[in-house]
Amino acid sequence: MSKSPGHQKWPDHQVREEPLRQPMEAEVEGMVVASSADVIKVVEDKSPVRYYFPRTDVRTDKLKRSQTTTECPFKGTASYYSLNVGERQLDDAIWSYEAPYDEHQALKGRMAFYDEKFPEIHVRPKS
Repeated sequence: MSKSPGHQKWPDHQVREEPLRQPMEAEVEGMVVASSADVIKVVEDKSPVRYYFPRTDVRTDKLKRSQTTTECPFKGTASYYSLNVGERQLDDAIWSYEAPYDEHQALKGRMAFYDEKFPEIHVRPKS
């Protein structure tokens, strides 16, 4: 555990976490790949809104961990997963912070979908 270097260097940058009260789902080409009433909405300056699902509420049988990682100075190191949908594979479509910085421990082990990169991914309130 450690403090976020991003929050220390840019104290005005906002990363707001909001637990949602409404159930959410992630759907790809008609298949629900995540469904949960325990989603955290993350609103970060200059970034799209993200929805972080508990790993236990994601169809991990459809995922394959990739070698890709990225470093967010505010949240930590993200590990990526490819999503298998039928005959297709969406590379690096999902990520997770396994050991986030202290300020964002609520995101630990949760999974978010790269829906602006893959328009076939739809994250929305559960109907």
